[in-house]
Amino acid sequence: MGALWTFVGVAALVIVTPGPDTALTVRNALLGGRRAGVATAAGVALGLAVWTAAASAGLAALLVASEPAFVAVKLAGAAYLVLLGLQTLVHAWRGRPVDGHGEREAARLCPGVALRQGLLNDLGNPKIAVFFTTLLPQFAPAHGPAFATLLAFGLLFCAMTFAWLCVYSAVVARAGRALRRPRVRRALDAVMGAALVAVGVRVAVERR
Repeated sequence: MGALWTFVGVAALVIVTPGPDTALTVRNALLGGRRAGVATAAGVALGLAVWTAAASAGLAALLVASEPAFVAVKLAGAAYLVLLGLQTLVHAWRGRPVDGHGEREAARLCPGVALRQGLLNDLGNPKIAVFFTTLLPQFAPAHGPAFATLLAFGLLFCAMTFAWLCVYSAVVARAGRALRRPRVRRALDAVMGAALVAVGVRVAVERR
């Protein structure tokens, strides 16, 4: 039980620290409301579940050990963030929303697109593989089914992340209702677009 609470404490500190997933969730909650934010959070949680399974099976360690593969995934994820950021900046410039493919549309961001964005954004972040391969083994039992334990702790991390991002989405969406004026909304979109581009560039240039 002590190991569980230790893990929860460490995981909570990691989860509440803003990163690419948080930035994307805020962007989508502003663009599509709470439903889009929650859908983004679900996509992020699915991506984390994939990384959890890979780390538990030892596959993530192979990615971490392979410098070319690690860099390729990192650059792909960074490019995706920059693309979303540029799309948001175009939205701010034109004053019209864009969907996940960069096309103008009158409707707000739909949950299906938001979920896909969250999933792709999380899968394109190999730093999560590094995190899981360094954190989860510390809680593996000396004797017993290590795979099941690692998987359980990893899925707990996914659930905690989903819950936190859902709260984030609700707060941002609620605040967004008071910021519907076109000029204010365009300014927010410009800030979020620039933030996503900055996060993408940071991910691309930072070392492990």
